[in-house]
Amino acid sequence: MLAWGPSWGWIIAANILLGINQGLTWSTTVIMKIDLVGPERRGLAMGFNEAAGYVAVAATAMATGAIAEHYGLRPEPFLLGAAYAVLALGLSTLAVRETRDHARYEAARHTTAAGSARDAELTTGQVARLTSFSDKALSAASQAGLVNNLNDALAWGIFPLLFAAHGLSISQIGILAALYPAVWGAGQMLTGWWSDHTGRKHLITAGMLLQAAAIALVAAGTTFSVWAAAQILLGMGTALVYPTLLAVIGDVAHPAWRARAVGVYRLWRDGGFAIGALLAGVLADAYGLTAAIYAIAVLTAASGLLVAVRMYETHPRT
Repeated sequence: MLAWGPSWGWIIAANILLGINQGLTWSTTVIMKIDLVGPERRGLAMGFNEAAGYVAVAATAMATGAIAEHYGLRPEPFLLGAAYAVLALGLSTLAVRETRDHARYEAARHTTAAGSARDAELTTGQVARLTSFSDKALSAASQAGLVNNLNDALAWGIFPLLFAAHGLSISQIGILAALYPAVWGAGQMLTGWWSDHTGRKHLITAGMLLQAAAIALVAAGTTFSVWAAAQILLGMGTALVYPTLLAVIGDVAHPAWRARAVGVYRLWRDGGFAIGALLAGVLADAYGLTAAIYAIAVLTAASGLLVAVRMYETHPRT
């Protein structure tokens, strides 16, 4: 549909289908990893899971940029995505096994410092309220996830417009677009493990503040080299945050309702893509690209400070 759709309605419909795919597949891979590894290696598992995804994003950004430059924007770049889908379907059919028994085993032995009420079976509404508002760690993680993905919308939607406005070529824009997820993806293999050994809260706070500084540097920059440095810093900040937030959800949520907590968290986190696209677009239209980027930098810094104040440490090391 993206490759050959004849009107904008086809593109919108294709994105709706891609969103359904994300809900069915990516949330489930996260839940399965949490089921399998147990509490002591949760950060490591989240880091590897997210690294696999975003290293692939980086490689695909590079590949599709090169394909588009040589063959055009449609349909050739989208044929690569179709090949990925066929490969993934084959691998999942042959290799994936059910993990619910692992969660049930953990549930029978589950303890939490947050109180015995958290061990009871909760309704979906109760899980949504707890994850969104009531629990300090879960709600802080949800808002940080939203702002983090709001930054992604900025990086994918507004940054290329800024780069193009300063005369960068399609290949240069493709390199910058790839740098961010490459550093982010590869870095998560370290930062997830790091959070298992030092705790979650401080890594998330530092990562959000580093993202804010990197976004401000993009707004201030005018050259490829400055923007490349900013993209690397942005990737480092996101690597500190992304797997660690998921580990926080796994730390706090009881196995009986953990999958639903992950779903609620991802509703907030991935809602940041939509909110970020709308917010950045409105601000850019009203005040210009640079002002919009600075505004998102301030919002990101505020989110990091909120984590520092509100979140309790969910994986203390003793």
